[in-house]
Amino acid sequence: MKYFVSAGEASGDIHAAQLIKAIVARDKAAEVSFLGGDLMAREAGHAPVIHYSDMAFMGFSEVIRHLPQVLSNLKRAKNAIAAFKPDALILVDYPSFNLKLAEYAYSLGIPVFYYISPKVWAWKEHRVKAIRKYVKQVYCILPFETDFYARHRMKVEYVGNPSVEEVDHKLADIISREEFLSRNNLPDRPIIALVPGSRRSEIKNNLMIMETAAQRFPEYQTVIAGAPGIDLSYYGYYVTPGTPIVTGMTFELMRYASAALVTSGTATLECALLNTPQVVCYRSNGSRITYKIMEKILKIKYVSLPNLIADRRIVPEMLMHNCNSKAVGRELHNILPGSPGHDNQLEGYNYMRQVLGTSDAADTTARDIIARISAR
Repeated sequence: MKYFVSAGEASGDIHAAQLIKAIVARDKAAEVSFLGGDLMAREAGHAPVIHYSDMAFMGFSEVIRHLPQVLSNLKRAKNAIAAFKPDALILVDYPSFNLKLAEYAYSLGIPVFYYISPKVWAWKEHRVKAIRKYVKQVYCILPFETDFYARHRMKVEYVGNPSVEEVDHKLADIISREEFLSRNNLPDRPIIALVPGSRRSEIKNNLMIMETAAQRFPEYQTVIAGAPGIDLSYYGYYVTPGTPIVTGMTFELMRYASAALVTSGTATLECALLNTPQVVCYRSNGSRITYKIMEKILKIKYVSLPNLIADRRIVPEMLMHNCNSKAVGRELHNILPGSPGHDNQLEGYNYMRQVLGTSDAADTTARDIIARISAR
């Protein structure tokens, strides 16, 4: 059978790659076309129709600035779907773009499946109407999403969280701390990891604040997690010259760090699953007015995945104008080894793992999709 998979950013590439791997393992005759990245390409055996690095535009202003490219990508994606004639279109988050593909595929009679629901429970709840109309089945990776969709008369399936298995699998094969330090020419000193995100706007808004906060603790070395597709020279605009940058090893960096400063996103969950204490940082434009507006728009108590999953404050969230070097430094001090918040956060991580469970999200989803389209 033929599968078209659409993922528009780095985190989607990771999860979609595991889904493609599970599909190919269960359907030996599977043909896969996709929008995504290098990890998906490795599992599919060929390059994407469009690489996510040419798609990952976030926020209204960024989309407007790149509108011709966005429209071109959408046209190319639709043409690719029409030419490939898949038995299923599988969407991975990235709702602004993917819901347009869902509508198009629906018009062609192609069944649409959503793996990793958009965060409609946080904002833009109106998107549920489009999901209900165009999507055959939603596979959720956050336990509370089933109750949210039930309120909208939709039955969705919680399939487990892919990060749990991905982290545990990587931990089984992780290199030693000594080798990690050696490969990256780092001294044998405790580390504070800076994980400023995978988009230029995130790096621009957060990295300088992160480094300034970390520099308050000179007994630790500060190390930056470089993102795929971001030239290393770009980081130099926002940090002290000579600050080490680790590329392609964010997982190892977070694992061997004593603490981390992490931009809100999937990395906050991975950091929690690695049992590394963290402070979540997300400044955006840093405006107090924007913060007040977002307080009204967002329908959730928390924004970071560890807190959302546990439905309690496990990690500190320093958002918008509250994300400044003094406040972040204060929260960082409270989670370093020997501080009261350190052990409390690790206990919270254990509870979060219990809530997530141990289901293999990718394989569960692949099995159900194959069964549904085979029945057709």
